[in-house]
Amino acid sequence: MATTESSGSGDVSRSMELLWGTGERATRGPKPGLTLDRIVTAAVELADAEGLSAVSMRRLSTELGAGTMSLYRHVPGRAELVDLMLDRVQGESGTPTAGTPTADAAPVPHNWRKTVETAAREELALYQAHPWLLSVNQTRPVLGPGAIGGMETMLAGLKDMGLSDPELISVMIMVSGYVSGVARTQVHAVEVQQVTGISDDEFWKAQEPVLSAVMTSGRYPLMAALSVEAFGPDFDHFEFGLQRLLDGLEVLVTQRTGGGR
Repeated sequence: MATTESSGSGDVSRSMELLWGTGERATRGPKPGLTLDRIVTAAVELADAEGLSAVSMRRLSTELGAGTMSLYRHVPGRAELVDLMLDRVQGESGTPTAGTPTADAAPVPHNWRKTVETAAREELALYQAHPWLLSVNQTRPVLGPGAIGGMETMLAGLKDMGLSDPELISVMIMVSGYVSGVARTQVHAVEVQQVTGISDDEFWKAQEPVLSAVMTSGRYPLMAALSVEAFGPDFDHFEFGLQRLLDGLEVLVTQRTGGGR
């Protein structure tokens, strides 16, 4: 999935106003049936079903049964709408992490490792639920309550690592980079079957005659010696990589604090 557009490519000030300010500009008369919340919800649902390219102001007006111009009374355009969509889905996670109190419970004791594990799994689930996220360049994010709230929650659980502020941000970047890489591979695997109509089994069976001869030629002894399970579907590569990432961080935490988990 190629990156097709960037966050913050519209009127950033207006996006921030919609995310943090009054949201919708006041209108006279009865409360309208069309709201900013309905527009963003419909846009996310459309992107989930058909991809981000399907989201246009005209298409949304059809989905919502409203005139196209009525949408512009709530959001300036598609670029700002994408900013709102991004923050909406980024704020979906409701799983309390270390140090975050729930309404009826005392704060959970800090545990940075559990915090990172939870954040990584939730981010992977987010990409699986909203594959279109991978098509947006978010190197310059428009920071709304969803994004800021997620960062606040994660930072609360990372405080016991004993790292400097830049290092804590680097931990967040590292974890997110790892997860997005795995998610991109997973999403691409689903997409290629949909686009080509060829299953994974069919794809690899087409290569089997040539590869069988190559593997018995003696030119690639290490590859030929790999077990059948080496490329099997049962091994959880995401979990293996996540635990090794955590193990590496634990070495650093031990150096800084004198303790691990």
